[in-house]
Amino acid sequence: MKKRCTLKKNSDFRRLYAKGKSAANPYMVLYCRRNRTGETRLGYTVSVKLGHAVVRNRIRRRLRETVRLNAPRLLPGWDIVLVARSRALDAPFPKLQGAFLASCDKLGLLKKETQA
Repeated sequence: MKKRCTLKKNSDFRRLYAKGKSAANPYMVLYCRRNRTGETRLGYTVSVKLGHAVVRNRIRRRLRETVRLNAPRLLPGWDIVLVARSRALDAPFPKLQGAFLASCDKLGLLKKETQA
């Protein structure tokens, strides 16, 4: 993801928590809301309760990689925040990806697949 496609402001995160739709699974909670730009912006939240900085950064890297691999399947024009849960640290990567895609599908963030 490009740097300009990330959410950084606290007000953006609070708006998503308050007014966005959400989907939860054992590994993460995904919040989303339409934005007025034509691109999808992403934010990541990892609580201090999950561990020290090294642990939190590892979880954040795993979430970013999950999104990077599946970014072409996402619809443009959404603000998305991923909130990590404690199981995300030890989860096998395919399960993490599956949970992310299931949450996106539940919220209608995936492009429709066309068969040729």
